[in-house]
Amino acid sequence: MRGRVDLSSGPQMFQGAGTEGGKTMSLKILLIYPYPLYDRSKTHEDDILVPPIGVYYVAALLKENGFDVALLNWSGIHKTPDKVAETFQKEMPHIVAFSILNANRWGGVELARIAKQIHPKTTVVFGGVGASFLWKHLLTHFPVIDFVVTGEGERSFLDLARAIEAGQIEPGKDIPGVAYKKDGRICKTSEAPFVRNLDSLPIPAKHFTYQHVVSSRGCPGKCTFCGSPRFWARRVRFRSPDNFVEELELLYRKGVRFFYVSDDTFTLDKKRVVEICKKIIGRGLRITWYAISRADCVNEEVLYWMRKAGCIQVSYGIESGSQRIRTVLGKPLKTDHVKRAFFLTHRFGILARAYFIYGAPGETWKTIDETIALLKTIKPFAAIAYILEIYPGTKLYEDLLARNRQTDDIWLQRMEGICHFEVDPDLTQEDVLAFGQAIREALYGNLSAFVDALELVDDPEFFEMHADFCSRLAMTLSHGDYAHVEEITGRRQIAERLYRRALSYAPVERAYLGLGILKQRDGEIPEALEILSRGLRHFPHSEGLNVCLGTTYMSLGRFEEALECLHPFEQSPQALRHMASCYRALGNDRKEAIFRERAEALTRR
Repeated sequence: MRGRVDLSSGPQMFQGAGTEGGKTMSLKILLIYPYPLYDRSKTHEDDILVPPIGVYYVAALLKENGFDVALLNWSGIHKTPDKVAETFQKEMPHIVAFSILNANRWGGVELARIAKQIHPKTTVVFGGVGASFLWKHLLTHFPVIDFVVTGEGERSFLDLARAIEAGQIEPGKDIPGVAYKKDGRICKTSEAPFVRNLDSLPIPAKHFTYQHVVSSRGCPGKCTFCGSPRFWARRVRFRSPDNFVEELELLYRKGVRFFYVSDDTFTLDKKRVVEICKKIIGRGLRITWYAISRADCVNEEVLYWMRKAGCIQVSYGIESGSQRIRTVLGKPLKTDHVKRAFFLTHRFGILARAYFIYGAPGETWKTIDETIALLKTIKPFAAIAYILEIYPGTKLYEDLLARNRQTDDIWLQRMEGICHFEVDPDLTQEDVLAFGQAIREALYGNLSAFVDALELVDDPEFFEMHADFCSRLAMTLSHGDYAHVEEITGRRQIAERLYRRALSYAPVERAYLGLGILKQRDGEIPEALEILSRGLRHFPHSEGLNVCLGTTYMSLGRFEEALECLHPFEQSPQALRHMASCYRALGNDRKEAIFRERAEALTRR
């Protein structure tokens, strides 16, 4: 039986069992992913705005054990602050738990304070990677935090929730993986054991919809800038292929068609990856997905099956072109492995994205030149270069504290991380920023040559996939992330070459549409009409092609023909607006007003 509390004066500790009107009452728990300290709207760091998959596992386990749970992504709630108090007052939670990274710890503290102001007896719990490494610091300096769940949190949090519900005087005392305050002292229990069988955890997709998924936990690597070695103890545990693909299928049935496979190294067990890919194909899941890997953990067979199963991008942490810098960063990759990984990944029509880190200990213009030389050799179409930052839980952080005789109290400052150059007398901010600019210029300045050097496997089995790959890359240059990067000269010409190469492999809607738009923009209307009409012979029901052809007819004053293209898509605000313009040109004021009003009504929905 579940206990019940009087909510009239805010949440209280549960005191024994009870029911109301014969109905079992459950503890109300809010799991919240807070906002980061710095705005990400103009960066590539989209991942930090997405709740970690671990919080979905916690929520799913709580739900399947009878708790009333809501999971809130509040990574942007600071833009509408009134909703915070409104939500706490409406939901009346007994427990508010926050999923903490280093970047959002201040957001968690600020939200916890509001929760306590509204309901002083609300129990506040912090968990996640950031809280696990700073549990003592957080409990010492922020009285609003009652408990910190450290490490892998599903079972520890479940046991803590049960203890709070039961009204135990000292919840968490006998629960592994919990830190708390008692009589002014900070206490911590033993480390919680890892879940040995990941398949024993409930699949969150039974309760939630999301795109970031993991098929394993942990990484055997020992990168000095990463918290994974300490958090996961360099141990890797795998979900079974059936369990993982079942999750994909559950989400697929909910309409999800694109996934981020967020394993630290998805291809660590190549045989298992091949099995996963075959099961994706066997279940008829027509999905696309990104993955993360190491350059020394891929081969032709695994990339072959990944592409067939819908993989369109693999990110590789290269870090540096300097073997010495890679060693300093704990990433002893061999350059030959890096070269082969990028060649093979691109050969199968998968975009290989390179991650670089600059401003590391010992970084000089010589090591940056080595990075640029490697970049020009592997020819990535996408590369992200980050300044080396130091975070709790990493080897670099431990070295920093020991070297400077500092403590975790440095995080009382409102900062997300510590740039290495700030604590390295041999590096200046000016030099490090110049390093990053040089890497970016090398990518942008050579992108055209990288595209022209692209070699795709000459196998008809992959021709449709090659068409998809080339057209996606072209769209990035004509309409996507690269479309407004001035450093990439000839963006429009590169895009056209890629669209035409795509069509040399197979008809693909995206290529016809992209080419048609380019020709329309250039004022080459006859060519635009020919390309779009050819595309519609293959894809007659394409809204994009029909609307684009309709607007092309409008530019010629052929409004009746434009309306024939637009009328089948009267549920599209864009098509409706164009139809209204056509009727205005034809002098039909009544129909113009009707379609413009319908367009505005659909836009407001």
